[in-house]
This record gives sequence, C-alpha cells and structure tokens, in this order.
Amino acid sequence: MFPNFDPVAFHIGPLAVRWYALAYMVSFIIALPIARRLNRLAPEVATNEQVDDFLFYAILGVLLGGRLGYVLFYRPMDYLSHPLEIFKTWDGGMSFHGGALGVILALAYFSWKTRLSFLAFADRIVPVVPIGLGLGRCANFVNGELWGRPASPDLPWAMIFPTGGPIPRHPSELYEALTEGVLLLCVMLFAASRPQVRERFGFLSGLFLFGYACARSFCEFFRQPDANIGFLSGGTTMGQLLCIPMALAGMGLMVYAMRRPAQVSAHV
Repeated sequence: MFPNFDPVAFHIGPLAVRWYALAYMVSFIIALPIARRLNRLAPEVATNEQVDDFLFYAILGVLLGGRLGYVLFYRPMDYLSHPLEIFKTWDGGMSFHGGALGVILALAYFSWKTRLSFLAFADRIVPVVPIGLGLGRCANFVNGELWGRPASPDLPWAMIFPTGGPIPRHPSELYEALTEGVLLLCVMLFAASRPQVRERFGFLSGLFLFGYACARSFCEFFRQPDANIGFLSGGTTMGQLLCIPMALAGMGLMVYAMRRPAQVSAHV
C-alpha cells in the first residue's frame, strides 16, 4: 500500500509549505553552488555574480514555462473554457517540457542582456537541472500523483495508490527520479568534468536534451498517461511525443558542437 504521506511538509503560521514547493526551493539551493563551481572551470564563461543573477530568471522560466506548458500541451480546452483556472497553481499542473522552454528563453534573454555566449553559458547551467527533476519526481511520489501503469502483483515494489484504484501499479515517479534525476545528473557532471567537452560549446546542452528525452521516453512505458489525453497513435504518449523534437535538437546541438573547433574563450 502507498504510504499515507501528508502533502504538506510543514506550516509557517497560516502558510502551508507543500512538498512540491519545497522540492523546487531545495533544488535551487543545491544547484546554485554546483553551477558556480562549474562556472569556474576553464574556459571562462561568466562571473559567479552572473550565475547568481540568473537564478531569478531561471525561477521565472521554470514556473511560468512549466505552468503554461501544462495548459497548452495537456489541457488546452479545459483552460480555454475556464481561463481563471490557469492561475490556480496550488491545484497542481506543471509540464517539464514547458519549463524547459521557459528556461531556454530565460537563458537566451539573460545571455543577450549580459553579452554572454548563449551556448557556453547554457552548458554551465544544464548539468545541474537534473537535481530539480529528481526532487520534483520525489515530490510527485509523496503526493501520490502521476502513478504508473498496472503492474504484476509479484513485482516487489508495485504499489496500490489511493487514487489509482485497487490494482498494483508501477511507482513510475521513482523510476523518473532515478533516471531523469540521479542517472542524468551523474552523466552530466561526468561530461562537464572533461575539458575537451567543455570546450565544445553546445555539447553539454545537447547531451542534456538528448539524455532527458531518452530517460523520459523510457519511463513513459511505465507511467499511466494523463486521463484527459490517454494513449496516442501507436500506443505512444504525449510525453514521448514531446520528447521527439527534444531528442532531435539535442543530437543536432552535439553534432554542431563537435564540428566546430574547440573554444578557449566564451566571449560573444
């Protein structure tokens, strides 16, 4: 049986701090010093103060992009009929693909504003993104949401979720936390530690896009599709469909980076 977690982590007076919000806050707190450390590695890309300043833009990109992505990708007709529901973020509803677009736009604007190389600066930021992905999926699990497809009762870790009916299901949130979070973080940090990779601006960004697309597409085979969408043509899911352009963009960026000469400076 699914553990009876309280979706509220703690209270500060009348304010209820939920696990999902806490996951966002903790991920930014953990990711910032790691991003600062990556930024100090050669070739020089930006100052640590610029990395700190970008945190505000990253938060806006994640929150606005994630919410609008969910509205447009998953429930456009529902929110078109009830537009005020878009602002009820406390009821849940965030999309990683939308959040990714939001952060990309934030990176582009911040790089233009500060005259930084967009691809070089993005390469210093994306390796820490899996921290937020992993903690976010853990929060999904605590909330008992986004559970998986029916599983064999013989599967030792199959669970019966409160809102998933009486049948055992895959805890797909934990699969995603391990692949999109832990595994992808290890891959990104290892790649970022190699000087020959850092000198190919855009390679780390492409590796992240491709790696996430592969991890998410794999986990979608165990995750129950959103009830309002269901399965798409050929038994695919919306999550897998959205990963196709992400994977193609990632491969394109890696090829582009490898075909260009190694860079020793990140000046625009």
